[in-house]
Amino acid sequence: MNKDSGNIKYLKLLKQNYSTSQSVIREIINLSAIINLPKGTEFFLSDIHGEYEAFLHIMNNCSGVIKEKVDLIFKDVLSEFDRQELCTLIYYPREKMTILSETGRIDDDWYTMTLNYLIQLAKLLSSKYTRSKVRKALPEDYAYIIDELLHAQKNEDTNKVSYHRHILQTIIDLDDADEFIIALSALIKRLAVDHLHIVGDIFDRGGSADKIIDLLMNYHSLDIEWGNHDILWMGAACGNDACICNVIRNNLKYGNVEILENAYGISLRPLMLFGMSKYGIKDGIQAALAAIKVILFKLEGQLIKSHPEYGMDDRLLLEHINPTDGTVTIEGKEIPLKTNVFPTLDVNNPYELSDEENEIVLKLHRSFVSGQRLNKHIKFLYDKGSMYNVYNRNLIFHGCVPVDDNGIFDMLFINGKYYHGKALLDICEEKARAAYIDNPNTDDVDFMWFLWGGEKSPLCGRVVKTFERDYIENKNFWKEKSNPYYSKYYDESFCSQILHEFGLYDVHSHIINGHTPVHAVDGENPVRANEKLFVIDGGFCRSMNKTTGIAGYTLIFNSHGLRLKAHTPFTSVEDALMNNTDIESESEIIEKDVYRMFVRDTDIGKKLQEDIADLKKLLDNYRKL
Repeated sequence: MNKDSGNIKYLKLLKQNYSTSQSVIREIINLSAIINLPKGTEFFLSDIHGEYEAFLHIMNNCSGVIKEKVDLIFKDVLSEFDRQELCTLIYYPREKMTILSETGRIDDDWYTMTLNYLIQLAKLLSSKYTRSKVRKALPEDYAYIIDELLHAQKNEDTNKVSYHRHILQTIIDLDDADEFIIALSALIKRLAVDHLHIVGDIFDRGGSADKIIDLLMNYHSLDIEWGNHDILWMGAACGNDACICNVIRNNLKYGNVEILENAYGISLRPLMLFGMSKYGIKDGIQAALAAIKVILFKLEGQLIKSHPEYGMDDRLLLEHINPTDGTVTIEGKEIPLKTNVFPTLDVNNPYELSDEENEIVLKLHRSFVSGQRLNKHIKFLYDKGSMYNVYNRNLIFHGCVPVDDNGIFDMLFINGKYYHGKALLDICEEKARAAYIDNPNTDDVDFMWFLWGGEKSPLCGRVVKTFERDYIENKNFWKEKSNPYYSKYYDESFCSQILHEFGLYDVHSHIINGHTPVHAVDGENPVRANEKLFVIDGGFCRSMNKTTGIAGYTLIFNSHGLRLKAHTPFTSVEDALMNNTDIESESEIIEKDVYRMFVRDTDIGKKLQEDIADLKKLLDNYRKL
C-alpha cells in the first residue's frame, strides 16, 4: 500500500467519528484548548512496605499539598488551628465530623462556612483542568450540584448568588450536609493529584500491603514500577516455591502473620506444628521460622543448581554446613553458626526436602496459587505494573540497570541469548508476565525467584545474604555487595548514558529510583548526579525510620517543575483526628522550569497534537469536496 492510499484509508476512518466539517472544527478547538492547560500534578512514592496508615495519610493529605492550598487561600481568614481543623476534615471527613458532632461543635453556621471553604478550595484545584475532566471526576450523586457551585462567579447577579446560597441551605436542611462534605473532600483530593507513580515495594516489613492495594485499586490514575518485594509475592502467586518460602520467612521475621492468615487465608498451622515438633521450639512463630528457613535454602539451592546461568553458586551454603561442629565454611573460613539444630538436613544431599517438608510446601503452594484475594491483588500488579516506565520525559524504575565495574551495561544470558540495558529489562518483564499465564513454562516461573534475589537482577542488584543474616552472628558477613550501578549513579554522564539507552535525550529528563534507603540522618542526599537522578526511598515503614531519620519522600512534578518532600514519621489516625497532627513535610524545589509546563509538553499532549494534525488534514479533505 502506498502512502497516499494509506492516508485516504485513515481519513475515511476519521470521517466515521467526525461526519461533518463543523464537528472536526469543534474537536480541533477542544483539543487545542486542552493542550494549552497547565500540566497535571504527578506524585512519585516508593518503598511503602505495607505501612498502610502512613500511606493512607499521605494519600489523604496529598503529601502536604492540601495544607499548602488551605494556607494559600485562608491564611488571612482562618487561624492556624482552624486551618488545621479544615485539613483534618478533608483528610478524614466522616471520622472528623463524628468527633465534632459528639462535642457539640457542628451547627448550621458551621455547615455553611465549611461548605463554602471546601467549594473555594475545589475551585482553585479544578482551575487547571477542563470542565469536562472535572465533571468526570465529580461524585455521581452530587455531580450537577457541585458543577454549578464550582463555576459560580464572584460578579454574578443577585439572583444567581441567591440560587447558589439556596442550594447549600437546602443540603443542610435535608440533613445531607455530611455526605456532601465527604463528596467534596474526595473531589479535592482527586483534583490535587492527577497521576500517581508507585516506584516499587508495596509488600513486606509492614503488615498491611493488602489494604494498600485495595486503596490503589480504587485510585483514579496510577502506574506501578515493580519492586523486588512485589515480584517476590508475584512469584509466589505464580507457584514458585522458593518465592513462597521467602514471603513466609519475611512475614514471620517482621511479625506479620496476619497478612498471610487473615488477609489472604494462608494457614501456617501445619508449618508451626512441624517446626515445634522437629526443632523443639515451643513458640509457634519461632518454630515456623526455624523450619521455613531450612526449607527455603534447600529450594533456593535446587534453583541455583538448575540454572547455572544465574551465576549464584556462592549462595550454595547448606552443603558447607558442619552440623556437628555448628559451623559453616565460607571462602575457606569456618564460621560459627547461631545454631547447630538442622534435623532435616542430609549432609550427603543437602538440598533435598524431607517427606514432611515436601507435604508442607505442597499445601502452601496450593494456598498461594489458588487464593482468590491474593490473586486479585497480583493481577492488579500485573495490570498496572511494569519493570520500568518512561513517562513525561522521566525514566522510572525501582532497582537498577545492571552494569559492570567500568559502568558498561552488564549482560545476562536468558533464553539462549545475551541481554543488556533496556533489552534486559524488557526480557525480564516478558518472562515475569509469562510466569503468570495458565500452564507457564517452568523456566519462567523459576526466573521470578532470580528477579527477587539475583545480583544481576534489575530489581535487586545485590548479593542477598539471607543465610548469613539468619545463621551467623558476625555482622561482617552480612554485608551485601551491590551492583556497580549504585556507586556510579552519582555521575551525571553515567545517568545520561542510561537515559539515552531508554530514548530520553531531553535536558530535563531524570531517573527516578527507589530500592535503596536514603540515610538522611547521616546527611545523605536523595538528589544525585547534578539533579539527573532521585532516590526516593526514604524509609516509609516504621522499622526503617530510625535508620533513615525520616519517613519517606514524595517527589512532586507539576507544571512549575520538580519538588521533593521529606516526611516526618506518622503517629496514628487517632492522633490526627483528635489533635490535628499531620505528617510534616519539608519541601525542596529541585528544578523549576523557566517556562511553565503545559499539557502540550506531556506524552498525552504530544498524542493530542498528532490528533489535531490529523483532524486538520480531515478538515482540508472536507473543504476540497
